[in-house]
Amino acid sequence: MEIILKQDVANLGFKDDIVTVKPGYGRNYLIPKGLAVLATPSAKKVLAETLKQRAFKEQKIVDDAKKLAEALKAVEIKITAKAGGEKLFGSVTNIDIVEALAKAGYEIDRKYVTSGTVKRTGKYTATVRLHRDVIVELPYEIVAEQ
Repeated sequence: MEIILKQDVANLGFKDDIVTVKPGYGRNYLIPKGLAVLATPSAKKVLAETLKQRAFKEQKIVDDAKKLAEALKAVEIKITAKAGGEKLFGSVTNIDIVEALAKAGYEIDRKYVTSGTVKRTGKYTATVRLHRDVIVELPYEIVAEQ
């Protein structure tokens, strides 16, 4: 079953992508939730026109995302957490990384940051997706509270 995504869907595709899914997933989940529409010939034509008109605006968005990516590469993030030796009391997640970025002056939505759950001190990297074409590896360090 071919569908057109109306929003980004994790592990499936981005907005305005035409993807093939199993009929039950499309019919029972994606379409009722408003995440996708059926890819009929007329819907494909409308999508093609929309993408043509949006191409210029999209280029500006990509350029802005690349500028932000260059700025993020220069940011050094240190997250302090309570720890006993190497092991943390609790964990560090995407939310903590987004808060550290907000303190540095960069507002990024937490759903675009992927790092996993970290339970030890040390140096790690998080992936920040600013646009479908612009993905940044963001290094950060977890330090024990003194």
